[in-house]
Amino acid sequence: MFKQKLKDFKHFLIAWVAYWYYGRPARKMIVIGVTGTKGKSTTCRFIASVLQAGGYKVGVLSTVEFQIGEKRWLNDKKMTMLGLGQIQKMLQEMLKANCQYVVVETSSEGILQFRHYGLHYDISVFTNLGTEHNERHGGVERLRSDKGKMFAALKKYETKILNDKKIEKVSVINLDDDNAAFYLHYGADKKVGFSMQGKNKMEVSEVFGGTVLSSDDNGVSFKVRGKDYHINLVGDFNVYNALAAIAVGSTQKISMDKMALGLESVKMLEGRMEFIDAGQNFKVIVDYAHEPMSLTELFTSLKKIFKGKLIAVVGSDGGGRDVSKRSKMGEIAGNLCDYVVVSDVNCYDENPLEIAKMLAVGAQKAGKTENENLFIVVDRWRGIEKALSLAKEGDVVVITAKGTEPFIGVANGEKIPWDDRSVAREILEHYVTGEKN
Repeated sequence: MFKQKLKDFKHFLIAWVAYWYYGRPARKMIVIGVTGTKGKSTTCRFIASVLQAGGYKVGVLSTVEFQIGEKRWLNDKKMTMLGLGQIQKMLQEMLKANCQYVVVETSSEGILQFRHYGLHYDISVFTNLGTEHNERHGGVERLRSDKGKMFAALKKYETKILNDKKIEKVSVINLDDDNAAFYLHYGADKKVGFSMQGKNKMEVSEVFGGTVLSSDDNGVSFKVRGKDYHINLVGDFNVYNALAAIAVGSTQKISMDKMALGLESVKMLEGRMEFIDAGQNFKVIVDYAHEPMSLTELFTSLKKIFKGKLIAVVGSDGGGRDVSKRSKMGEIAGNLCDYVVVSDVNCYDENPLEIAKMLAVGAQKAGKTENENLFIVVDRWRGIEKALSLAKEGDVVVITAKGTEPFIGVANGEKIPWDDRSVAREILEHYVTGEKN
């Protein structure tokens, strides 16, 4: 306990020093925090695009990418929120680049390590809450409360005056999530909600309700307040992410037409429902989905859109992380997919075969049989190859759990350079040219 408190104090001290060293940059920009279990990075991208369509210069810090004005690049750190004061350094760079808004994906781990210190949030967005990392926090209730610190920060810091304008403190809440009321109880000048289930709550001043009009492999069309929108990202669940962006944009007085253009300008987000095309006659998708909630929505959406067999590569991080979710993830894959390939993700100091077996138990519970429609292939390259070899014309192979992660973490802190997308392309090129090995 003492060692953990000492470690926490170290993180706090680093964050405090960086905040002052870099000139408290968050006080001079409008800061939007996005927290939840899934969809955070996509929501950040949608919000940034909506703001840009409104004529603003934006900075972004997310699991997928960084952005400072016109410059965007992939996050290759395998960290949602950067440590060692790097967040404050990047905020300073955003300020120097004349960014008016900063969109920060805010993780529960980052909150535990005080990486959110000094961000001075003006708008806090809640997407949803699953059980990922609940063991790290000491239970789901603690996880929920720790994420709530981002909302508590709205009223913790004084209201900003930027360009002689008072900046409202706003909370934006997914009303369809069972935890909506918890996050609504935090103070804010304005509370708005979004929903796809027609939910309305007295605690919010506005609700942005979305209705899906059509959904296919070209994206989703939906309606909000009589206005038609289209996103190029596949899956109805992405409408929630778009609704959050619409709610944020509306509070910033951006017109519906401009928001529609901003949303449609997002053609693809790396590692999030990213299609890999090497000329094969079946679909291959790389997606970061790595916990029960995201896997369920991913597989359900794909089954709705595509008629062929669904073949999934699944796995779970080691290092003692979220052990309880492994069997559940395997069961979800077993129930919703035709074939399941269990492979390594980041085993760290755990035995990767033992992790894989935990997921396989869940798939077997769902009725899958090993070496028939369930395969344990620990080596990730071979696991992806196995999944691709099972695909026939019209089928869908979805490679989950890593997205754009740039390495595989193994024992003794070693990191093996990796990219699911590059590996899939490499293997596909051999299959397409008939050079199977």
